[in-house]
This record gives sequence, structure tokens and C-alpha cells, in this order.
Amino acid sequence: MVYYLIICRSLTYAQRTASVLERVGITAHIMRAPKSIVGEGCSHAVKIAERNLSNALMVLRRVEMTPNRVYISAPDGSYKEVRG
Repeated sequence: MVYYLIICRSLTYAQRTASVLERVGITAHIMRAPKSIVGEGCSHAVKIAERNLSNALMVLRRVEMTPNRVYISAPDGSYKEVRG
């Protein structure tokens, strides 16, 4: 299954991001960002379905919560950064 990870700078920011998305009907799951993406830093991510990315980014921009980075999952378990 293809999904996107919206990288957040903290758990609080991830919670706020997920809350905004859930309020407009976009299912969002908070998780620790994979080490392959963030390296040694501690970061959290919000996982959303592939079909919801454009709506999610539009909603987040509207509330001035534009994400720094967005990654798409690959079938082999790796991640590739996409434009947000």
C-alpha cells in the first residue's frame, strides 16, 4: 500500500497536524519518523493515504501549517521525498 509521511518537528506538531486533518475527514496516524528519513534526530510523522495528499496539503496551507518535508513509501519499504 502506498502512503505518504508528513514529517513534523515534534510530537506536539504532529498531533496538531493530525487533528486538523481529522477535522476535515482525512484519516491521519501519528508515528515516529523512520530513522532512514530523519537520521539520528527525534522526529514524528503523520501517515496519510495516497489519495488524500493534495487535500491534506491544501488544508494544512490554509491553516498555516505547511509541512517541511513529505515522503512517499516505496514497495521495497524505502521512502522518497516529494515536493510538498
